Order: sequence, then structure tokens, then C-alpha cells
Amino acid sequence: MAIPKYNEFFNDVLKSLSDGKSHTYKDVDEYCASVFKLSDDDKRETLASGMPVFNNRVGWARTYLKKAGLIISPKRGEWKITDIGIKALNDNVTVKYLEQFDSFYEFMYSNTKKDNAKSDNKLETAQSPQEAIDSAVLEINSSLADDLLSEVLKMDPYDFEKLIVKLLIKMGYGSPELNQNATTKKSGDGGIDGIVKADKLGFDSIYTQAKLWNKNTSVSRPEIQKFLGAMDTHGATKGVFITTSYFSKEALEVSKNKQLLKKIVLIDGKRLAELMIEYNLGVSVTTVYEIKRIDYDFFNDEM
Repeated sequence: MAIPKYNEFFNDVLKSLSDGKSHTYKDVDEYCASVFKLSDDDKRETLASGMPVFNNRVGWARTYLKKAGLIISPKRGEWKITDIGIKALNDNVTVKYLEQFDSFYEFMYSNTKKDNAKSDNKLETAQSPQEAIDSAVLEINSSLADDLLSEVLKMDPYDFEKLIVKLLIKMGYGSPELNQNATTKKSGDGGIDGIVKADKLGFDSIYTQAKLWNKNTSVSRPEIQKFLGAMDTHGATKGVFITTSYFSKEALEVSKNKQLLKKIVLIDGKRLAELMIEYNLGVSVTTVYEIKRIDYDFFNDEM
């Protein structure tokens, strides 16, 4: 099932502590997971940053409840309900509910103009702060990918072929020294645009086909079959077909044929831009933000 939003865990975090005893993070997490019947697969779901969604959301629920004074952490890694929290067990705890407590209000709105501070219902369906950051990064990268692909489409086809070789090298396949002549000649390439040597002795090579096509033009089955035929001519077993456009359903089916004696990977324009961003090819880093958390192992070690 879909993992509840962080604010939807408020009441159950309180209930997990309702006996007035101290409980560990694991106790609280397991209680919340059981209430919503979350599977192991649900709990393994991650944000774009790699952080588990479930742990992130329950963690922020604990943080908000602590800032409001409904729970405390009397000992490292442990949580306990307060008298205020016990009174709240019979209420529907929401972000708006927490705003009545000065400590929470100060935490949430200390840098916000008072006239515009109250959340109304906006925060009740909002992402956790970590999720908001991840979503913003995804949105920025999505816009960047569109701009990047537009620039790639302005390239000369032969330069595009060289770009693909550079990308594969950035991804760890071979090195610039091994692949100085990886792109084939402009004519007479026999349907192969590049041959990337992935090891020093040349035992492992990746054959490439690069199509600089309008992003609205699909690469069809015959194009993939031609590439496979060219690979056969060279005795190749590994190939990458990269295009700035997209692949038809039939073309994708050919690449997934388990009876093929060779392995080919199809990369469309969207995925190409994503890989260029991931491996910093044609882009530059403008800003780096560090997100930090408490290192509980540090505090649990003997000082």
C-alpha cells in the first residue's frame, strides 16, 4: 500500500508510546508499520536520495511531536510520551493542532512573517522536508534534462557519436587513453558508430550506434535489426543503441528477445539526458547542499 504521509503518523506514534514507558526507534517504527499493514517491500521504498520513505516520514512525525512537547527523548535512541501527549491521545493530532504549542510554532515559523505563518491545511498534505528537497531536485533535473537534450540536438552527428563514447567512458567503460579512436570513420562504418574498449587487452568491447534524431521521431524495429546485423558482421556480443528520440514498442521488444546471442541496451533521449546529468557530462555543478543527521553510533561509542 501507499506509505502514509508524515503527518498521518502523528496519532500512531503517540499510541505506540501510550503506556508511558520509554521505547526505541525500532519499537515505534514497527508499531506504525503494523497499524498500516506495511510490507517489507513498502518499508524498502526509497526517496530519490536513497533514504527509506517509511523511516523518513515516521522520523519527521517524531520530530514534530517532540517540538510540540508531546513526546521527549529521555535517553539516546528512546522516546517517551509526555503528559501533554497523553491528553492528545483522544484528539486528532494534525499540524494545525500542533500550532497551539509555542515551541512548535516557533520551530515552524520563526523565519516567517506572522501574518502569513499559519498553515491552514497546506502542511497537512505536504511532503516531509527531506521529500520536499528530493522533489525539488527532481524538478530541477527534469528541466535541466530538457534543456540539455535541446543542446545535444544542435550537435553535428559525428560530434554526437563522440559524445556517446565520452559518456560510456564517464560511466566506467574503458578510459580516454584506450579509446582515442573509438568512433568509426564518418563513412563506411558498416552500421557501427563506435567501438569502446572496456579493458586494457581489448577482450571486452562495446559497439555503439548513435542516432541524432528529432525527439518526435521514433526508432523502429528495422533500425535495431540493422544494428544487430552490423554487430554480427563484427562478431560483437555487446551493443548500445543511443538516440535523442525514442524507441517504438516493436523496437523495444527486439532488444528484450531472450533468444538473442548478443546483449544490446537501448537508451532513448530522456535516459541519455539523465545519464549525462548523473555523470556530469555537458553540465556543471552550481550549488552543493549538505544534509546532515545525528550520528547515533558516535554517541553510543565509548568516549
